[in-house]
Amino acid sequence: MARYTGPTTKIARKFGEPIYGPDKVFEKRNTPPGQHGLAAKRKKQKEYGTQLKEKQKVKYMYGVLERQFRNTYDKAARMKGQTGVNLILLLESRLDNVVYRLGIAPTRAAARQLVLHRHISLNGSICNIPSAFVKPGDVVAVRERSKSLEVIQNSVASATKYSWLEFDAKELKGKFLNVPVREDIPETINEQLIVDLYSK
Repeated sequence: MARYTGPTTKIARKFGEPIYGPDKVFEKRNTPPGQHGLAAKRKKQKEYGTQLKEKQKVKYMYGVLERQFRNTYDKAARMKGQTGVNLILLLESRLDNVVYRLGIAPTRAAARQLVLHRHISLNGSICNIPSAFVKPGDVVAVRERSKSLEVIQNSVASATKYSWLEFDAKELKGKFLNVPVREDIPETINEQLIVDLYSK
C-alpha cells in the first residue's frame, strides 16, 4: 500500500512542526530537509502552496491517503455545520486515532498497526479496520490476550487524558463519550485552508 514508511522527522521538518508528536531530532534541526533547507524556509509561498501544504500536513498527521481523505472531506461537506471543523472531527473519530488518544499506542501509526493486527475490539467485537468511525457511547478495548504487550503497557503509563474520552487503565478499556469540540483538539491545523483548496 502507498503509505509513507520513511523517516518521520524528515516530514516534520518539511512542515516546520513536530506533527508526529515530541521529536528530539526535530528540536535540534528544524529547518526544511535537503541541502537548500534554509533557503526554502526564506522562500515566499503562494496561496495555493500554503493550502496544499496544510492538506498534506493533515494527511500525514492522521495517516490517511488522498482518496480516503477526499471521501472524508465529502462526508464532512454533507454534514451540518462548518465543513472544515466537521472534517477534523471525523478524522478524530477514526478508530486508529481514538486508540492513540486513549493512550493505548504511542503514535497514530502504532495505533493503526494494533488495529490491523487484531489487538483492539470495538463494542466487544474485534475490529481490524483503522478507518472505522467511532460513535459516542462506543467502547474501545484491548483484547484479553494482547493486554501484556510491552508497547501498550509503556504507552498507557505516559498517556495524556482528553475530556471526550474515558479510560480505565486497569481494564485497558475506554469509552468515546462525545465528539470533541474543535477547541479541545491540541494540533495546530488551519482547516479553512483545506476547504479553500477543495472549493476551487
